[in-house]
Amino acid sequence: MATYDNAQLVKMCGPRDPYPGELGVVKEGALADLLLVDGNPLENLDLVADPERNFVMIMKDGKIYKNTLD
Repeated sequence: MATYDNAQLVKMCGPRDPYPGELGVVKEGALADLLLVDGNPLENLDLVADPERNFVMIMKDGKIYKNTLD
């Protein structure tokens, strides 16, 4: 939700908007970076302190850098 709301503010730049695609949503053609965490970081912030163990998928600019979901 925070990502979506901030993306809407960026889109208000009109022609100065530096991002050509949709922001703040997860769908085909949208610009998205994703971190999938094994657990709930809202309940346990320590999960992000050990990304090697707790981040099960990392995607940046549509390219997957880590995927242990297989």
